[in-house]
Amino acid sequence: MITLYHCVSARSFRPLWILEELRLPYELKMLPFPPRFLARDYLEVNALGTVPTLIDGNVHMTESAAMCQYLAAKCDGSGSLDVPSSDPAFGFYLNWLHFGEATLTYPQTLVLRYGRFEPIERRNAQVEQDYRRWFLARLRIIDPILSSQPYLCASRFTAADISVGYALMLAEYLDMAPQFSTAISEYWERLKQRAGYLRAIAAQSASALAQGVSTVPAPLSANEK
Repeated sequence: MITLYHCVSARSFRPLWILEELRLPYELKMLPFPPRFLARDYLEVNALGTVPTLIDGNVHMTESAAMCQYLAAKCDGSGSLDVPSSDPAFGFYLNWLHFGEATLTYPQTLVLRYGRFEPIERRNAQVEQDYRRWFLARLRIIDPILSSQPYLCASRFTAADISVGYALMLAEYLDMAPQFSTAISEYWERLKQRAGYLRAIAAQSASALAQGVSTVPAPLSANEK
């Protein structure tokens, strides 16, 4: 049984989405955000205090993009979300899968920190605006691809779309969706209509309620005091 530690709509949504796409059995352990301050016992599971943490037998993982690659390669019997190394699209697949986290989500974390999560006296509007522009500039690289095909690679939906899709989800929370190009907006709408995405949204909400955790998405849970 796979165990996933998750905060509502945090990076841990990536592996949750894959688990639901693959209809794999799993245990979802919900945490308040940020868990390193509000769930101190969690530090015994993940010394960084970050989410996600995924446990599969002796395997312990803390990187969301790596979890996407792991679950797609190891647990997808049909190969529907994975792209094997023998496929000509393999390099593109790995590039976009890791682009979603390393290139797109990184600037978003600075927007969140200096626009919402820091105490008001430590917030920095210049940093927030600079990294909003950084995100949107880097997002443009996928616009010509999505203008000519429905998904990023391999002529089908893959784990790479989940990785990038989460960055678009976070951008929507950060009020950046109105600045998406037409092709990217249509792509994001396609992703949100997937049954696996909808099941993941429902699973995190139901689990949060059952476990006494706020259903407010982590990106919106900043302390305004």
